Amino acid sequence: MAARLNSNGPGGTKSHQLFLLLKDAINSGHMAPGSKIPGELKLAEQHRVSRVTVRRALEALTAEGLIVRKPGVGTLVSERPVGATVMSASVSDLLPNIMKMGESSRVHLLEFGYCRPQEGIRERLRLDSSERTQRSIRVRLAEDKPFSYLTTHVPERIALSYNEADLATTPLYALLERSGVNLDHATQTISATLATKEVADALDVAVGSPLISLTRVVYDKDGRGVEHLHALYRPDRYLLEIDLSRADGADGRYWQPMV
Repeated sequence: MAARLNSNGPGGTKSHQLFLLLKDAINSGHMAPGSKIPGELKLAEQHRVSRVTVRRALEALTAEGLIVRKPGVGTLVSERPVGATVMSASVSDLLPNIMKMGESSRVHLLEFGYCRPQEGIRERLRLDSSERTQRSIRVRLAEDKPFSYLTTHVPERIALSYNEADLATTPLYALLERSGVNLDHATQTISATLATKEVADALDVAVGSPLISLTRVVYDKDGRGVEHLHALYRPDRYLLEIDLSRADGADGRYWQPMV
């Protein structure tokens, strides 16, 4: 059954919601490359919207290179949609994969400065109330297409070893290791959120678009916090992967992350 669209919902207009539904179907493989998309009338009936709404959604998909219209044939899913490059990171091998991602993409630095962090960030980094952090906002791109919006806090005592130009050209973890930090472990939480105007503009998505929300705190070998990251990812351009293996336990066999 087709999803019912609500123009008053958090996804915005009905045409935008239909655009997101079709885009997700294409990017997930449910609508395979080269397959034919139902006509405007059929889509309008399936989703209980007007043909004008359908036409606007299809125009947005065309603008992103996800579909092509061929006279006498119809509307087809692109064989290789423009912007289909998807970055991925394995949760099972976190730090090495983050380093690899930094090397295979580039970053656009939006903000760089020093501040007293919010209480929650200060507590996670295990800082004294008087300590400041270097706060930066960056957009990471692959093939010149944005896929993540990153807000990072690094304790001032560490961040003084690099400058704004360094952060704009060198992966943060490389800068941390260069400053003598021994990266050891991290805690990470993942959820979902909707794009605000500021983030939407930076990631080239519509306001209210769904995003992957990730918060990570990295510690050194002495248990001191060295980075607090809040990252927002476009789900059509970023995947999180977890490799699992079967193991024996007191209550039977179970799945556990591979290390």
